[in-house]
Amino acid sequence: MKVNGAEVILREVVRLDMFLVEQGYNPAYVAVEMNGEVVLKSAYDQTILSDSDVIEVVRFVGGG
Repeated sequence: MKVNGAEVILREVVRLDMFLVEQGYNPAYVAVEMNGEVVLKSAYDQTILSDSDVIEVVRFVGGG
């Protein structure tokens, strides 16, 4: 699987919400694109990742 351009090996079946937390992301503050399509936050807990997926995770950053 690729995450933000880097290869990541999945060691087990994992849901997107759990993967984000394991990688240090707060699911409430990120947007996720998977295989070219935006994943709705309401679907994070229903989205199962596979080795062939390509994911982009974008963090929301505030400030000025």
